[in-house]
Parts: sequence; C-alpha cells; structure tokens
Amino acid sequence: MSAILSAERPISVYVLVESRLLREALVRLARKQASMGFIGASGDGRVALEQLAGTPCDVLLLDSLQMLRNFLTHSGASNRDASGKILLLGMEEDPEHFLQAVGLGVRGYLLKDVSTAEVMEAVRATAQGEAVCPPKLCKTLFDFVATGMVSRSGSLQQTGYRQVSLTLRQRQLMTLVAGGMTNKEIASNLNLSEFTVKNHIHRIMAHLHADSRRKAVEAIRAGGFFLRV
Repeated sequence: MSAILSAERPISVYVLVESRLLREALVRLARKQASMGFIGASGDGRVALEQLAGTPCDVLLLDSLQMLRNFLTHSGASNRDASGKILLLGMEEDPEHFLQAVGLGVRGYLLKDVSTAEVMEAVRATAQGEAVCPPKLCKTLFDFVATGMVSRSGSLQQTGYRQVSLTLRQRQLMTLVAGGMTNKEIASNLNLSEFTVKNHIHRIMAHLHADSRRKAVEAIRAGGFFLRV
C-alpha cells in the first residue's frame, strides 16, 4: 500500500480498544467523517486479526502499549510491517512509554487531553505517512537519537569524569538541574519528594566523580547529552 493515499479513497480505520465505552465513542466519531471508512472494532487482538485478514487498513487505533504488544505478538508482524499505520491515544506524557511505543513501530502518540478534532487530524496525518506526537515528547526523541549517534560514532569527548550512563529519569532530573532549579522545584516538577531528588543528585555526582552540581552537568553534556529546558 502506498504511503500517500488517493484523494478519492476514504481512510480505512480499525479500532482496537479494550474499553467498550471508548471503543464505541471512537467508532461513532470515525463514522461521522466523510474522509474515513470505518472497517471494524474490537477489544481483543485475536478477533481484530481475524477481522483484518485480507482487509486493507490504513490506521489502527489503540489505547495501550500492552494491547499493541499482544497484537504484534499474535500477528507475527515486525515493527517495520506495522510502521506508518498505528496510532496510540489516551496515553500518559511518559518519555519511557513514548520511546517504547516508537520502538514498536507506532507513528502517532496522543495524550489523554486531546480533543476529538485532534484525534481525527492525527488519523489523517498517520494515514499519509506522517508522525504525530506532543512537542515535549518530540524533544525526548531528538535527544535520544542524538545521544545514540554520538555513542555510535565514538566521538564522546574525553574528560576526567567517568563515562556517562544515565537512566531516562536521571536525565530528566539533571535537565532541571541544568536549568537552575532547586531541589524543591525539581521535586515539585517531577512529583517526587525533595529527599528523593537529593539522593538522586548525590548518586549521579558520585557516579561521575563530580564534586558539584555544575560539574555533573558539564560531564553529562560532555558525554553527548543535551541538557536544556
């Protein structure tokens, strides 16, 4: 199937959502769109596969990563086979979940607070081979790719610190440190206790052999991470 759809043919949409209430709402929404052709709905991945057998599907709407994993497992489809047609909606603004979704071939990632108009526009964009995600998570993806490129090229700068190896949560925290936030402000921003933030920062400094927050930030930046707010 071509990534660019014919202007005459409606976008075929299948809804694979466990919640019956949400599933029915999405079905009604899709049916109201003249540019879309609703082809089926289910809350079970195996049923969806049976209904989709031999049926062209431009956009598959899902509402959970677990549902997506189950669907891909049962279908035997590779991530590349699924790319360009899967749209997740009702998601949390969680960078780790977002990156996992991208790795599974998702091309659309919508948060819980999106409007119905935004959902329909995302369906159209996904069907046309575009990628859709919130701006903040788009930055997460840029940072992730840039860091991977630096690591693969072997161009990490040589410093007196240990090689940088941080979790996504630690990078989030140190980005706020780089932005000049206090422990109290960081705790509020990340919904953590001030004690937890303090311990995180101390462990990161010890890991980098840095004797100050500023030097820890410098070491992380030198390692190829982009800590900007």
